Parts: sequence; structure tokens; C-alpha cells
Amino acid sequence: MEKKRKSGSFPRGKRLGLKGTRTKRGRSGQDAELETLMRLRDDQIDTSDIPEVSDWSGAVVGKFYRPIKDPVTLRIDRDVLAWLKSAGPRYQTRINALLRTAMSAEQSRKR
Repeated sequence: MEKKRKSGSFPRGKRLGLKGTRTKRGRSGQDAELETLMRLRDDQIDTSDIPEVSDWSGAVVGKFYRPIKDPVTLRIDRDVLAWLKSAGPRYQTRINALLRTAMSAEQSRKR
């Protein structure tokens, strides 16, 4: 039976959290509290210590939504690529935004 080699780039062991600290595998007190809350119906949970939000004018829709991205190879005219890169880094993000705008406009026309 062949022995598996350990990868140098993915050492096994405990995962490191923020700032290199070791993460705790289980927080039994917090886990138990969450389990208890999950078993309750919504009207049984006391939310009196949470202030009600009445002004949503500063809310941003989809702020934390991150669609899954796929790497692709794309052939673009040299002058178009130069124009995209001239605005600074993150030109691939700009390409995605331009394509999303075109997609949304086309979907709006079809409706």
C-alpha cells in the first residue's frame, strides 16, 4: 500500500484564525445556547434588548452577496484591454461590471 505524501503547501494541523491565533474547535456554551434558540419558535425568543430599526435609508441591498466566480480565458482587443487597464488595477472587476450591466439591460428589454 502506497503511503500518502504530505503536501508542503497544506500542512495538517489546527487551523489558524485571524492574526495567526489558533481557532477553537468547539465553543460548547455558545453552541448549546444556539441549539436552544434553534428549537424555539420565533415568538418565544425574547428580543426586547435589541433596538428596533425604523430607518432603513442607509441600508445597502446585497452588500454581502458574493456570486460564485469562474475563471475563464477571454480574448480581448488590445486597445480595449489597454483602456480597461488605464483606469488602474481591478480591470477584471470592471469587465465583470460592464458585462453585468449589459446582461441586465438585455434582460430588461426582454420583459
